[in-house]
Amino acid sequence: MRVFLCEKPSQGKDIARVLGTGQRGSGCYSGTGTVVTWCIGHLIEAAQPEAYGEQYKRWSIEQLPIIPERWRVEPKAATAAQFKIVKQLVGQASELVIATDADREGEMIAREIIDLCGYRGPIQRLWLSALNDASIRKALSALKPSNETLPLYYSALARSRADWLIGMNLSRLFTLLGRQAGYDGVLSVGRVQTPTLALVVARDREIARFVSVPFWTVEIALSAGGQSFRANWIAPDGCTDDTGRCLQQAVAQQAADRMRVAGSAQVVSVETERVREGPPQPFDLGTLQEVCSRQLALDVQETLDIAQALYETHKATTYPRSDSGYLPESMLAEVPAVLSAVLATDPSLRPLLDQIDRTQRSRAWNDGKVSAHHGIIPTLEPANLSAMSDKELAVYKLIRAHYLAQFLPHHEFDRTTAQLLCGGQNLQAIGKQVIISGWHQVLAVPEADDADGESTPRSQVLPTMREGLFCQVSHVDLKALKTLPPKPFTQGDLVKAMKGVAKLVTDPRLKQKLKETTGIGTEATRASIIKGLLDRGYLVKKGRAVRASEAAYTLIDAVPAAITDPGTTAVWEQALDMIESGSMTLDTFVEKQSMWITQLVQQYRGATLSIKLPECPACPLCGSATRQRTGKTGPFWSCRNYPDCKGTLPIQQASAKRNATRKPRQIQN
Repeated sequence: MRVFLCEKPSQGKDIARVLGTGQRGSGCYSGTGTVVTWCIGHLIEAAQPEAYGEQYKRWSIEQLPIIPERWRVEPKAATAAQFKIVKQLVGQASELVIATDADREGEMIAREIIDLCGYRGPIQRLWLSALNDASIRKALSALKPSNETLPLYYSALARSRADWLIGMNLSRLFTLLGRQAGYDGVLSVGRVQTPTLALVVARDREIARFVSVPFWTVEIALSAGGQSFRANWIAPDGCTDDTGRCLQQAVAQQAADRMRVAGSAQVVSVETERVREGPPQPFDLGTLQEVCSRQLALDVQETLDIAQALYETHKATTYPRSDSGYLPESMLAEVPAVLSAVLATDPSLRPLLDQIDRTQRSRAWNDGKVSAHHGIIPTLEPANLSAMSDKELAVYKLIRAHYLAQFLPHHEFDRTTAQLLCGGQNLQAIGKQVIISGWHQVLAVPEADDADGESTPRSQVLPTMREGLFCQVSHVDLKALKTLPPKPFTQGDLVKAMKGVAKLVTDPRLKQKLKETTGIGTEATRASIIKGLLDRGYLVKKGRAVRASEAAYTLIDAVPAAITDPGTTAVWEQALDMIESGSMTLDTFVEKQSMWITQLVQQYRGATLSIKLPECPACPLCGSATRQRTGKTGPFWSCRNYPDCKGTLPIQQASAKRNATRKPRQIQN
């Protein structure tokens, strides 16, 4: 019997339909000689420390580190019934096809079951990039041999075991040290979550410590040949900061007065250059999350859920958890079919599609840049837009626009820069004349805001200008401004920072080792990491921003720098890539992690944490002191006399100023 093992019920239903195995059974579909069954995500999980010994039920520093000699897994209680069905079918299989998601985690979901069930028969891999019927048929005709994707499992297993070693040992270690110092909360340490949290803490402290500096600008309204335009004053050297902002009000005021008196400005030079901009690439998941956070105000988890629904439920787009925005050259042959499906989905696009060059090849088509997955694009079959929610439709249109942009002309414009002299003061006017709209027809490009609150110069068309031309001054506007602090992270910004962590690493040797594609977490896990930090109360939402909580400062200041340094996690991710490529073994990686954890525990076993405890409010019922606890909805203040007194208060985030000026909480040996 041939068994197809899928990741989730909806996936199993789609594959069973194409296979013609339509007879529904308990937890499966069956047909002649073929059965399609499914997991519900991970049916198996790593065993808790107490599974390795009763003594580990009680948290104790003396028992650390906990390093399993033989790793144990066990079925999840919530999905035990489905695991029983899968185990029975795998036991009856003469041939197995792994049909889980085509990524590291999907490989692990299937392989951990195969290992636990002791299956030793032949295995093939169904590698799907979309769940529409045509894509499923194409993948079924090109099944991969088992050994081709087996390294993905080893990489996922390495990640799982490293997370276990760090999470179980260091969370216990620093929580126990924290209790010795009087901190009652749990200090939850994670291989990915802690350096991610450190990014937010560092940004919030940078904001809190920021000292605003006043500066002055002068904008001049001019006209020539009956056409108005704007120019900006160029402050002279000696009164500016590194970015050219004038820091001396008297200099700016004098310049404005002189220009008002002068009444006209003379053109000193004019330069025009033709600029050609190619389209942005199709989305990878991280970029999609960034754009949806910025343009649609969606949480990163919400964007992932929507992208997953577009893939699974609507069959409208390809596999969402992609880390690549490039497309394989073989998919050029599918362009007519994709465009036909897009038109059938939305006939209103016909005027636009009539302008498309189906033979155009953008930089997105590059086999050398495609990883295990390609960019997220529309599928080969029409979708039903009326079945989508408003948010799903908005995300679908973004994905579609990025694909259609590949077949439209470059956006071309002339950028003109004019230097002028007015009352002895230097001015600059910049103009933009669009020559070919190109891909801007499908992708509006919003104007960015300057970090200091000034809008970047609005696009303007300059009049015909030549050297020596006199322009009339109609208005001189002196503006008093202040530098603004860095903006707090939005969830989209945080995903971007996690992806581009190499830019944040200061160690030049480490920076050199990191690949540009290496970052904290993966496309599949970053949303869940951020959600976990929010659920644990380490991050709090403030409008569209995420800010660090009091507990976050306590944690980041308590743990050693190696845990919070994003470069450390990036190196770990690089090691996981090496396991995936076969250049490092699973056992070597886990052994190195175990040795590192052991050394860390030994180093801090006798340490004393110097922690400035949060200011505890009084119990609203009895007036006694409170302590911080963590419940299902996050942290809260609870009366120290609980359960005799059940008074509680919500956590109030400490002021940013107090967080900024607080002395670092050092770990002392």
